[in-house]
Amino acid sequence: MTQHAPAAGAPPTEPGADRPRRSVWLAIGALLLGMLLGALDQTIVATALPTIASDLGGLEHLSWVVTAYLLASTAATPLWGKLGDQYGRKRLYQASIVIFLAGSVLCGLARNMPELIAFRAVQGLGGGGMMVLSMAIVGDIVPPRDRGRYQGVFGAVFAATSVLGPLLGGLFTEHLDWRWVFYVNLPVGVVALAVIAAVLHIPVRREKHRIDYAGIVLIATVATCAVLITSLGGTTWEWASPQVAGLAVLGVAALAAFVLVERRAAEPVLPLGLFRVRTFTLCSAIGFVVGFALFGAMTYLPTFLQVVHGISPTMSGVHMLPMVLGVLVTSTGSGQIISRTGRWKVFPVVGTAVTAAGLLLLHNLDENSTTWQMSGAFLVFGLGLGLVMQVLILAVQNAVPYAHLGVATSGTTFFRSIGSSVGVSVFGTIFASVLADRMADALRGRTLPPGVSAEGLRADPRAVGTLPAEVRRDVLGVYATSITDVFLWAVPVVLAAFVMAWFLREDPLRGSVRSPDASEVIPPNPVERSSGEEVARALSLLGNRQGRRDLYRRIGERAGADLGPASCWMLLRIHRYGSVEPALLADRSTVPLEVTLEAARELEERGLAVREGLPLIPTARGRAVADRLAAAREECLAELLGDWWTPDRPTDLAELVHRLSEETGGSERECPRPEAGRRAGV
Repeated sequence: MTQHAPAAGAPPTEPGADRPRRSVWLAIGALLLGMLLGALDQTIVATALPTIASDLGGLEHLSWVVTAYLLASTAATPLWGKLGDQYGRKRLYQASIVIFLAGSVLCGLARNMPELIAFRAVQGLGGGGMMVLSMAIVGDIVPPRDRGRYQGVFGAVFAATSVLGPLLGGLFTEHLDWRWVFYVNLPVGVVALAVIAAVLHIPVRREKHRIDYAGIVLIATVATCAVLITSLGGTTWEWASPQVAGLAVLGVAALAAFVLVERRAAEPVLPLGLFRVRTFTLCSAIGFVVGFALFGAMTYLPTFLQVVHGISPTMSGVHMLPMVLGVLVTSTGSGQIISRTGRWKVFPVVGTAVTAAGLLLLHNLDENSTTWQMSGAFLVFGLGLGLVMQVLILAVQNAVPYAHLGVATSGTTFFRSIGSSVGVSVFGTIFASVLADRMADALRGRTLPPGVSAEGLRADPRAVGTLPAEVRRDVLGVYATSITDVFLWAVPVVLAAFVMAWFLREDPLRGSVRSPDASEVIPPNPVERSSGEEVARALSLLGNRQGRRDLYRRIGERAGADLGPASCWMLLRIHRYGSVEPALLADRSTVPLEVTLEAARELEERGLAVREGLPLIPTARGRAVADRLAAAREECLAELLGDWWTPDRPTDLAELVHRLSEETGGSERECPRPEAGRRAGV
């Protein structure tokens, strides 16, 4: 017998290759806690907002409690991602949690609306880092072949927070105090910090970037000016006031400067060339509208339920569930249909139409609407939004070249997040404006209890309960129409998105872009990933969904090997590590023992492997077949990339496909190499 090295060489040092599964799950658990904090904060505050506004005063500024967080989180996301690449993600992730927790404490201690709004911005700075860095760290500790398994867990967290957020916000507000909506973050965050410090050990891979600080500041300035104008114009300031004019001039100047900066930036935060891709431009605009409609509604529907219908904060969260479930059902269902059929254009067209219908149903609600009527309107609205969300990322990823894949994905989610901020502020402006006029008309000539005024009723809705029955009925009608009229104003915006959806071009989908994860489709969460990270995520998720059995069947057919899927799977592992012990392989993988033993028997009968003690080692013929299987495996992965896999394909893409191909040959943990297994076969 002669010595021989495993055919694929020494085991690679890909992320997480030598990490015990228990430590991986502990680290993933810590990341999930951070993700839970960031995702939950986007939904838990909504049902507490009416109580917060009543306690601190200033219902007209209610929208800023949401907008401040969204703006800060969106602006900080690209910066956290680049700094994590340069200086290591663990410490930055810990810092983002600390900033978020500090903001949470300050929010809980806020004595007035301006303080709360400022502290929400601090929270948003930390929240943006938690979201983007938690997903990036998964890539540091989990090999690409296994990421699909863990991405499903992260998706479940996003779905759970969408449902639990409104309920928990209501429970804390009703049974404790609205400040616990923020204080609840502390124990969860402290546990996350402790677990991260103890079990999260990741290599510091310093990747130098030329960070586009100027671009980040300028685009954040443009967004802030837009939100300030839409939220304060016509209410706090007259539309023709110097303040509004000054903000408009500043916004236009910042936008012009942003265009100049992005043309020269080495790594632009938003490459201008993307806007020459029609699909990117249209999907960004439609995504803006989706964020606009969803978060505008989520912010003001609890106010409608609690003020107009007198529903408790907890039950207002329950009443919101049909909308949330509608979003989750259609976003998940449309994604699965697209993955199977490759057809996607019908979903944004139908989705925007259904969303517009849902807005009209919401507009028709009043103080006399039944629970069934409200639930039906909420459900239709959610179903429409869910149909649009999933497809926008898919369409953009399918339309751009590989080099722009990561930044195009980030750009699309960025516009959706900005749409959420603007939507909340526009809804708030319309609500505050019409409420003031209608309240004054409704109370004109009425006798009010001592200490109650029109201004006081607008600032603190709880004071409505002190009014005489007839006056209270009229005031509730004013609140109802002021809120529901907001949804009518959103209808033309959504119809514009409906028209834009018809102009989307339905090109055949690349196989690798049929599986976006929940972090990309649940608004208003922005993402920040490189093109390589995006492809690694997509291919691993796609492979996980299609099933390993189908993958190995296709590999065997392409290689011309008359072997079952399990035999192809085992031969590739023998090929990579030089030997495999079938019983041990079954014990350390998800393949049953009987399937493993049957595969080993087939390889021996075909003369592709022989026993040397307990391990199986390849024969010369077995190594030749394994070489063909390995080549076929790489070809199958390359096919999923479509026209990204061109003769002039980027080096990092070729390396990624090769590494993913190698990883399907198993891990060192599955295939430990005993001394006997290192000797050559026949």
